Amino acid sequence: MYNKVEICGINTSKLRVLSENEKNELMKKTKNGDFKAREELINGNLRLVLSVLQGFQNRGENPDDLFQVGCIGLIKAIDNFDITLDVKFSTYAVPMIVGEIRRYLRDNNAIRVSRSVRDLAYKALQAKEELQAKLSREPSNAEIAKYLDVKIEAVVNAMEAIVDPVSIFEPVYSDGTDSIYLLDQISDNKNVSEKWITDIALDSAFKKLCKRERDIIDLRFFKGKTQTEVASEVGISQAQVSRIEKSALEHMRSEL
Repeated sequence: MYNKVEICGINTSKLRVLSENEKNELMKKTKNGDFKAREELINGNLRLVLSVLQGFQNRGENPDDLFQVGCIGLIKAIDNFDITLDVKFSTYAVPMIVGEIRRYLRDNNAIRVSRSVRDLAYKALQAKEELQAKLSREPSNAEIAKYLDVKIEAVVNAMEAIVDPVSIFEPVYSDGTDSIYLLDQISDNKNVSEKWITDIALDSAFKKLCKRERDIIDLRFFKGKTQTEVASEVGISQAQVSRIEKSALEHMRSEL
C-alpha cells in the first residue's frame, strides 16, 4: 500500500534524509524565525512520516490522506520541539505524528463517538504509553484508571468505543478452498423460531434436503448455533460444516 513511488504528488524515492547535525542546525535557524530553514527541515523529515504510516497500512484509509495528516503532526513537532532538551528530534516527533493520525482516524470513524468519551480514550492511550515506559510492561486497565483518577469502567468503555468496527464478512479462517467468516462464528439465541420458514415458503425446499443437510441447517438457523458448535455436535470439522451448509442453501435456492 505504501510502496508506491509517489504519494501526494511527491516522489518518495527522491526525498532527502538529513543527518542529525543538519537537523540540529536547521532547527536552531527555525527557532530564530528562518522560514526557509523550517521548510527544509519539514522536507528533510518526510521519510519519518512515511515510516510512521507503515503502522496504519491496514486501516483501509487513503494513504495520501494519512500522509497529509502525518505531515501536520510533523509540523506541530517542529514548532513545539524544545532544542534545549537532550532529546533526538525523531524521538519527539514520532509520537506527535502517531497522535495526529490516531485523532484523524477516530474523528473519521464510521461509528460516531461522543467527544468526552473520545477525549478520555485519548488520555488513556497517553497514560498507557507513559505507564509502559515507567513499568517496562503493558499496564492493566485498573492501573490506567488509577493513573487518570477515573473509574475502570469508564476507561474500558472509552477504549472499546474507539476500536475500529469489523465486518461480519471478515474471513477468520481459510483452508485454501472455503473461508470461514466472522458471521459464521456468531450465534443467535433470540431468533430461534421456525415461523420464518413458513412465512417465506421454505418448508418444502427444506424437506427435500438430505438428512445431514437438514440437521446442519436446523442447528445453524433454527437453533442459532455457530459452525464450531455444529461441528462438535455432528462430529465433523468446521470446514465440512461450512461446505455442507453452503451446498444445502444452494439446493434450497434452486428449489425456490
